[in-house]
Amino acid sequence: MLSKILIANRGEIAVRIIRACRDLHIQSVAIYSRADRDSMHVKMADESYEISDDPLRGYLDADLIVEAAIKMGADAIHPGYGFLSENAAFARKVQEAKLIWIGPNADVITKMGDKNQARSIMQQNGIPIVPGTEPLNHLSMEKIAKIAQKIGYPVILKASAGGGGRGIRVVTQEQDLEENFNACKREAMAFFKNDDVFMEKYISNPRHIEFQILADNYGNVIHLMERDCSIQRRHQKLIEIAPSPLISEDLRRRMGATAVAAAKAVHYTNAGTVEFLLDDYNRFYFMEMNTRIQVEHGITEEITGLDLIGRQIRIASGEILDLTQNDIRTQGYAIEARINAEDVNNDFVPNPGKVTTYYPALGPFVRVDSCIYKDYVIPPFYDSMVAKLIVRASSYDLAVNKLDRALQEFTIRGVKTTIPFLRNICEDKDFRRGDFDTSFLETKMDSLISEDSKNTDDMVVAIAAAIASRCGE
Repeated sequence: MLSKILIANRGEIAVRIIRACRDLHIQSVAIYSRADRDSMHVKMADESYEISDDPLRGYLDADLIVEAAIKMGADAIHPGYGFLSENAAFARKVQEAKLIWIGPNADVITKMGDKNQARSIMQQNGIPIVPGTEPLNHLSMEKIAKIAQKIGYPVILKASAGGGGRGIRVVTQEQDLEENFNACKREAMAFFKNDDVFMEKYISNPRHIEFQILADNYGNVIHLMERDCSIQRRHQKLIEIAPSPLISEDLRRRMGATAVAAAKAVHYTNAGTVEFLLDDYNRFYFMEMNTRIQVEHGITEEITGLDLIGRQIRIASGEILDLTQNDIRTQGYAIEARINAEDVNNDFVPNPGKVTTYYPALGPFVRVDSCIYKDYVIPPFYDSMVAKLIVRASSYDLAVNKLDRALQEFTIRGVKTTIPFLRNICEDKDFRRGDFDTSFLETKMDSLISEDSKNTDDMVVAIAAAIASRCGE
């Protein structure tokens, strides 16, 4: 087993990894920028290392991170999610430094990180993919327009090296093609230093279904059922559900087997996620593979009883996967709501600042993964997510009830958050029926940002006061 792990990340996921390390009696090392010196992960880790006075450089400089790991005596690096977690060059540097990389090897990250190469590999191995193209940058706009006509509008333009909802444009008519193609290229270059753009048939209003994969270093691969991630805003997930409330057992079996086949096709190891688009006729198509732990991994943990971060560490340590597909049994439904420090009524603009009150939700089968606390000052330099609220219940309907109750109790003051908006989603009739796809927020946004969601301060104050009085504050 490993003895000391450096966590090449910050915030909630760093806290989560530190806890997994403690469970396994492994020492943890946190890295941090000066702006993050008061962060929870810095306080919780066994050792901490200020890697940079620049808010971002330290989390994005592979050489600095590897140097820190060696200096602190770590024998492994866990990248978490975001930042360099899917950067093949970073993984390669870690391995070249004779450190253990907790994730798939660099070659697999390279293959799956290039969406065109990933599509090609899947197609060669009989995995269904959405009709589309190779990179189009070398073609004239006239030729690109002809390809779009042949595929049929609407089409979607995607950055080959993209991820996280960046470098994506949906085009519904030819006169918008050139403008969106150029915009997609600019965004791809800005975020990924690679402006290759390809085109796919746009599957209108699909469901976004992903399967969690675990694979050891000896060819054993299983899936841990699916998550429905269709509640999205601008391709960013807000609520995730495991398992999907509308997938039949037969479809689940077929999609799961396909996800395992996709992982085996690239000799995948460690934890990963195979993502599919599911259309109205229950036809599913490979979309991409995330070569890291996902933000929403907690709901899979809740329904399976497995610690995915712990499993990542154990696989990286060389353990054989002691599970078969037949061992995977799920219990009930789990839902995750991502709570962001954002002003919903101002186009979801981030709202960093000082947290003056913080009372997370409690109760049976309620879990909060967070990195904030009372009097913590949320920095303006990073992602706006401040907590993940996860609930589990025996049925989907009860899980939605529990989520709504927990959101009502969850009290964060000093900054604006998405909690009232998430409560409005819980109260939506279609969401309660499990009847939704990726167009859910787009079509319902006006009703979800209602006057009710704008005037919840009195309720929040009352709840905070009641909790504070019970706690003697």
